[in-house]
Amino acid sequence: MTLLSVTQMNSQDDIENNFIVVESLIQKSKAAGSNLVVFPENFICFAAGKQQETAARFEEIQQRLEKLAHQYQIWIIAGTLPCPFRPDGSIIPDGRVRTVSLCISPERTEARYDKIHLFDVQVGDAVGGYQESKFFEPGSELTIAKTPFGHIGLMVCYDLRFPELSLKLRAQGANILTAPAAFTYTTGEMHWQLLLQARAMDTQCYVLGAAQQGWHGENRQTWGHSAASNARGKILNLIETEGTQIITIPFDINEQEQIRKSMPLLAHRRLLKL
Repeated sequence: MTLLSVTQMNSQDDIENNFIVVESLIQKSKAAGSNLVVFPENFICFAAGKQQETAARFEEIQQRLEKLAHQYQIWIIAGTLPCPFRPDGSIIPDGRVRTVSLCISPERTEARYDKIHLFDVQVGDAVGGYQESKFFEPGSELTIAKTPFGHIGLMVCYDLRFPELSLKLRAQGANILTAPAAFTYTTGEMHWQLLLQARAMDTQCYVLGAAQQGWHGENRQTWGHSAASNARGKILNLIETEGTQIITIPFDINEQEQIRKSMPLLAHRRLLKL
């Protein structure tokens, strides 16, 4: 049986310290027998204003993660990293970067997803308002990573609020949806678990939500509560305490297929005009 691990982190602005935590979580995932480990959004550096500085090291960080995947013989969903160039190699011209989630096998990077939905909202927390589009360029392409244990549809954080994205990933063959996140404490408390379960129910996919938790600097507080849902929308495991941790769940693709056959949601969908 395939085992999948989901992490929770409290990443700060020190890349080297964050890498130490990342390797320790990979070791724990491997010790648990996992085939895959999922990291949160901003897992290598969580600091306002350091996107360009971190993005300049994108390829170096990617290579270090590839070495860890090879060393421990485990698949990695590398949460998100800021990247200064598009998938075609062109440099983003206006000083912005892209939020990139990578799927890395023990051999190489297998897939790249550029976050499509950007968080431009007003939130009643210490920060107040967020405008990701000021610093980040949105992606436009869906990404499915093919693995020996199933197809993974890559998403990031705010993407969870848009069911059409996860439904398209399911239609393209996804068995598992990954959702690296850094939900604010305010929005996370209201919607995080609900969204993970809703997207699992919509798509009949396993949904793996790896979250940041705690304070990052003086103003930014994230909700945490990393969790994993099965194809029925049932939470299989949830972190309810603070700090860096992992959870590990079983993934049974045959059971998933039975769930989909017994309730063939895709076949029953009707496109309605708004």
